[in-house]
Amino acid sequence: MNKTCIIYGSSTGTCEELASRIAGKLGVDSSDILEAASISSEQLDGYQNLILGTSTWGAGELQDDWYDGVAVIKKTNLNGKTVAIFGCGDSESYSDTFCGGMAELYNAAKEAGANIIGEVSTEGYTFDDSEAIVDGKFVGLALDEVNEDNKTDERIAAWVGEIAPKL
Repeated sequence: MNKTCIIYGSSTGTCEELASRIAGKLGVDSSDILEAASISSEQLDGYQNLILGTSTWGAGELQDDWYDGVAVIKKTNLNGKTVAIFGCGDSESYSDTFCGGMAELYNAAKEAGANIIGEVSTEGYTFDDSEAIVDGKFVGLALDEVNEDNKTDERIAAWVGEIAPKL
């Protein structure tokens, strides 16, 4: 059982579209792209690999659909499972909380026992601060469709190239 799902929360459709693009690069079937608001522990038990995606709102908060989703992640036994995280944010208007929502997904998955992969260097990004930085790297793939959409394809390709062999 080495099945992968992508779970996203999206208010404007941006994170959903990014989830689909990542799924396409990884060969994940559209039936395995799930909305964070509707996941269950039983459902997650059927996957070895989880890719979690969120946008960041306000002062670094998760997208609303993830509040129930994080509770499910925390109560699910993720020991032996692999988790990768991606997020979208606005590095200009919210440069002090850029992609900070990823931090909560990271903490929930770590608490649930997951093996977390896919950290990304902060080089090439312009922002002031982020809760989603551990040991000098983003906990996952940070994307900015507002100001740096011209870098998204390259960033996704590099990230997928790194995580795919570990899934």
